[in-house]
Amino acid sequence: MLSKSADNKLSLAGFLITLTGAILFSTKAIIVKLAFAHTPIDALTLLTLRMIFSLPFYLAAAWIGSSKKGVKRFSQKQWVAIISLGLFGYYLSSLFDFIGLQYISAGLERLILFLYPTFALLINAILFKEKISRVQQLALLLTYAGIALAYFGELKMDTQNPNFFLGSFLIFLCALTYASYIVGSGRFIPQVGVTKFTAYAMLASTSGVFIHFAFAGKVSNLEQLGGYWWYGLLLAIIATVIPTFLLSAGMKKIGSNNVAIISGIGPVSTILQAHFILNERIFAAQITGTILVVAGVLLIGWKSRKNLEPT
Repeated sequence: MLSKSADNKLSLAGFLITLTGAILFSTKAIIVKLAFAHTPIDALTLLTLRMIFSLPFYLAAAWIGSSKKGVKRFSQKQWVAIISLGLFGYYLSSLFDFIGLQYISAGLERLILFLYPTFALLINAILFKEKISRVQQLALLLTYAGIALAYFGELKMDTQNPNFFLGSFLIFLCALTYASYIVGSGRFIPQVGVTKFTAYAMLASTSGVFIHFAFAGKVSNLEQLGGYWWYGLLLAIIATVIPTFLLSAGMKKIGSNNVAIISGIGPVSTILQAHFILNERIFAAQITGTILVVAGVLLIGWKSRKNLEPT
């Protein structure tokens, strides 16, 4: 159930803003799959295009976050941590995601990726000795049961795909590395602020992508893409920048716990878009598995609501 706030008079607006942001985020896999289906573009080049068009917004956010009065400079430890999280947590996560999408459906990708809150929970338990409650244990059971059900259901449907397990493993790594970014951001955002942290972590991630692209010898690809640039523009603006600002605005209006709950529409949105735009099949095991996964993730969010509220 969505929580109410005494000083929140625009709850409907907050709900609609958040819902729109979550749905736009879910278009990422659809745009990537369309690019792979209709162009000769490879995963690294497509990811580089996304970061090229996102870069001006990250630079602006970094400037805004650093120019506020009273903002302290990063310590050496904070610089190392933020750059490391940007590279390991977001650059690698994005790379695994784009490569993995070459081999599995958009619907399955979104379901596996949606495991990242459970991985964050386990990382906190293992590294920081945070206790996992019984409710969270139930949430983990529901989530992994849902993934298993949807996964084996899709495996039976996609019998001709020789790279099914490779694609699944890459998306699993994507969820794991993104979970590490979430855990790390939770430790450093209270110290440096969300805008400044996110901007510089994304700039580190962008640098990682550009360096990888240059060393891979693919720079000449950009000159040959012609009209394919708009896929990168769509990924940057529609599936990254706009939903980021919408979800940030939603958090201010209705709180991050409600944002987390509403964002549970993400896998459902991706599956429906994949069906109508990419002609991916919807089957019973996928529907049941999705319900279990979303229920498990929402249980984790509900149990952790005190830690999720904005500060």
